[in-house]
Amino acid sequence: MNSIIDYFESIDPVLAAFYATIFTWFLTAAGAGLVFFFKTMHRGVLDAMLGFTGGVMVAASFWSLLNPAIEMSEKMYPSISWMPAAVGFFLGAIFLFGLDKFLPHLHINFKESEKEGVKTQWHKTTLLVLAITLHNIPEGLAVGVLFGAAGLGIDGATIAGAVALAIGIGIQNFPEGFAVAMPLRRHGVSRLKSFYYGQLSAIVEPVFAVLGAIAVLYMEPILPFALSFAAGAMIYVVVEEVIPETQRDKYTDLAVLGFIGGFLIMMILDVGLS
Repeated sequence: MNSIIDYFESIDPVLAAFYATIFTWFLTAAGAGLVFFFKTMHRGVLDAMLGFTGGVMVAASFWSLLNPAIEMSEKMYPSISWMPAAVGFFLGAIFLFGLDKFLPHLHINFKESEKEGVKTQWHKTTLLVLAITLHNIPEGLAVGVLFGAAGLGIDGATIAGAVALAIGIGIQNFPEGFAVAMPLRRHGVSRLKSFYYGQLSAIVEPVFAVLGAIAVLYMEPILPFALSFAAGAMIYVVVEEVIPETQRDKYTDLAVLGFIGGFLIMMILDVGLS
């Protein structure tokens, strides 16, 4: 692990963010690849996977994003140290709220009549993929911003912490890729297309990681805002999308246990590696 961290410390932060999110995308694709071996998945397993995803995202929002943002704000904005994290968190939530209301999408366990966003005739497959793509945006942004902050040598942000965040997001992307591909397969989509759409949902992560890293490298004062922005966006996704998807059947306890497991793993990774 130390050699991996040393490698990321030796390269440009933007390139490091790109490589890290290629890793998270790869694990999404690996998870989606399970569709070649299974045609169905027990609903309890799906709910546990989604709960795990939510736990990782909530833990990452605090340990990897909000906590460093608050520490930075105390030094960069000592008289109003509460403001950057609060404003950034709110703006991140509002940003996802706007995307949620505008972009057509359909959550995994929802009926087609429950699709959200502007009205469209897009196929159900496209709507399912867009729903997952929505919450991959803040994940990619979070990794990029943290690598950019570490590249600037800002107190509270380290390459080890950024690597821990990328590993945590990658771990939860594996079941997420499976959770996207499997419902598509169950609805009659071919294995190859199910895999294609499953992995496609995470392709936005490298894009937003690079944008996030570049933004903080050239606009250092926005750093605590950017970190808390990503946190607000991730929390919005968990509360608006991930948790409701796990509460629509009789396996809610499995979903909660999955959430706890995801939270613990992300917390251990962040504290242990940072």
